[in-house]
Amino acid sequence: MGREALRTFARSWLPGRTNVNTRERLRAVAGAGLGLLLTVLILQFAGLDSDGHGHWLIAPLGASAVLVFALPASPLAQPWPVIAGNMFSALVGVACARWMPDAAWVGPVATALAIALMFALRCLHPPGGAVALLVALNHTTHFPFALNPVLADSVLLVMAGVLYNTLTGRRYPHVQLAPRTPQADARFSSADVDAVLARYNQVLDISRDDLESLIRDTELESYRRRLGTVRCADIMSRDPVAAEFGTPLQEAWALMQARGIKALPVIDRTRRVVGIVTRADFLRHIDLDHHEGLGGRLRDFIRATRTVMSSKPEVVGQIMTRQVRVSSEERPMVELVPLFSEGGHHHIPIIDDERRLTGMITQSDFVRALYRAVGPETGPPTPASRSPS
Repeated sequence: MGREALRTFARSWLPGRTNVNTRERLRAVAGAGLGLLLTVLILQFAGLDSDGHGHWLIAPLGASAVLVFALPASPLAQPWPVIAGNMFSALVGVACARWMPDAAWVGPVATALAIALMFALRCLHPPGGAVALLVALNHTTHFPFALNPVLADSVLLVMAGVLYNTLTGRRYPHVQLAPRTPQADARFSSADVDAVLARYNQVLDISRDDLESLIRDTELESYRRRLGTVRCADIMSRDPVAAEFGTPLQEAWALMQARGIKALPVIDRTRRVVGIVTRADFLRHIDLDHHEGLGGRLRDFIRATRTVMSSKPEVVGQIMTRQVRVSSEERPMVELVPLFSEGGHHHIPIIDDERRLTGMITQSDFVRALYRAVGPETGPPTPASRSPS
């Protein structure tokens, strides 16, 4: 075994860092203490002493308290595993103590059977194994022990957990949420998570919905980290082709066709944006219900009228969209995500500090920058020398 392999083996024995702040630690500590105290007081008040010697609690309940108050989101800490896992394990321990004379076998067999039963009943709870072992080793042979104190302790602890976790802002019971319908642009789906979990084939101490939420939140955090320093100026197409209010329709259409672009920002004499004209603006002025002769109707629409008076639009300013969303050069690229994904925008003009047009960002520019940011190459996208689109 090499030196590096030895270091790795040694590090595997060391505890990992717990990403829990002091407030959460104190919350768990106080909850476990108060939960067990409340359980004892209620049993004492009700006179439910299992053996007449003031033994209201069983030792494995301390482990249950750790799960209920420190790990309330764990599948192993939910009410059914706590109550059923402890109770059925106690029944298994009693049965083994009654019918297995060999003291060397009774403990291991009771624990193994308890785990098998908890798997079958979907109530896997680690302290349940301790309950079965405790009952078997103490040679407890009366089945009512599974009801009092085991069942009584478990029910009261769960009730205390519901009250305390709810008051301190923790969801308990931690109900499994229905899988969310993934967005069209999501990088993974709920089915992908299920497929990976099936291959993993091990018990996870985290609920499935929490795992999926953590993956999605981690992905979003990665986007923010990698895209947070990318500015609009880094990804925009510079010096875009533009039109003015009085640019003839035929000239604007020919310019869009020649450059292979779908939109033209409309500027005034100082290059300030006053609107935007897109192919959709042209097409909405002709009859699209009938496909026959569509090209001819479009040519008739953009052809300049030679008479003094005209009943149809003649210049870009008459068909442009006046309410245009613009963005500054220094604006972080990540802030444009809602505009493209939810706002229905396809082209966003970019302006400088004096509000003059300096560039254009299209969906293609945005997707290209996004791919560079989340792909194999790290670091912010660099401006590309390309014709505006």
